[in-house]
Amino acid sequence: MSWAAANTDDRVVSFSCESGVRLSSRATLGAYEELLSREFGGRIVNADLGRRLLAELVGTALLVVFGAGAVVAALEVGHGQLDYAGLGIIGFSFALVIAAVVYMFGTTSGAHINPAVTFSLAVVRRFPWVEVIPYFVAQLVGAVIGAVLINAIFGSHASDLNVSGGTVVGAGFTKGQAVVAEGLGTFLLLATIMALAVDRRAPAGFAGLVIGLAVACEIMVIGPISGGSVNPARTFGPYLATDIFGGSTPWSELWIYWAGPLVGGALAALAYDLIAQPERAAAAAAAEAPQGTAGDVEGRRVLPEDGRAAPESNPTTEGR
Repeated sequence: MSWAAANTDDRVVSFSCESGVRLSSRATLGAYEELLSREFGGRIVNADLGRRLLAELVGTALLVVFGAGAVVAALEVGHGQLDYAGLGIIGFSFALVIAAVVYMFGTTSGAHINPAVTFSLAVVRRFPWVEVIPYFVAQLVGAVIGAVLINAIFGSHASDLNVSGGTVVGAGFTKGQAVVAEGLGTFLLLATIMALAVDRRAPAGFAGLVIGLAVACEIMVIGPISGGSVNPARTFGPYLATDIFGGSTPWSELWIYWAGPLVGGALAALAYDLIAQPERAAAAAAAEAPQGTAGDVEGRRVLPEDGRAAPESNPTTEGR
């Protein structure tokens, strides 16, 4: 998956058949496969950097408002208490907003909306390192905006409800356990992204939904331990907003939500490349594809200029 547009070599292969049906096939080859091109009808991510950064900012803000915001809403309804059923609703809300953002901005910026995703893709050379910091900044700013909006919606007392919907180490668990939990949760997330958004062998159209469900899954398991962040921006935004609105912020725990996701995500991307070898499989498939059938095939009956059907004994051989 290449989040930035790759150089491609477009070739049109044409031939005709004896029945008079003229066929054309377009085969597109490139140094890297475009991220989400299967998911969005083959369109590539080629927006200029400014628009991509804006998409990351807006997407991450939406993630925080409707993801972390669900934490605040659940605590409001539960009068400050959160049971396991409430945790499941939070996970479902995260799944829906992530799926929505992926389908909104997947063809614009790749819809990383998570520094761990950006970093991990750069590690496996699916994203340019020169754009990692700009993406980080856009994601962090978007997360802060989203967390400020949570406080605007629920009132400034939202800063006292689990740090504006942020994540903290659960009672009875250590910081070491929380780091491992965050690493495992992000491993699941990145492995899912690699399988459904990077690997072109994956079925088209399911990436956004299944990636969202992977996040819901990890929240249901590691939520009681670390909050199930798997996203440094998702934790940083509510922390800063809590400070802005006068709440108490556990800044000493922030490193957990950087170290765990960055390491776990990078390991997942590397492991998937090593085990599934999507680039080698794609190259082998391209090499073995019969000429003229590597892409979409179009067909139409070629008629003489006077509009009458061509005689079967004299089929056209015109190709395009």
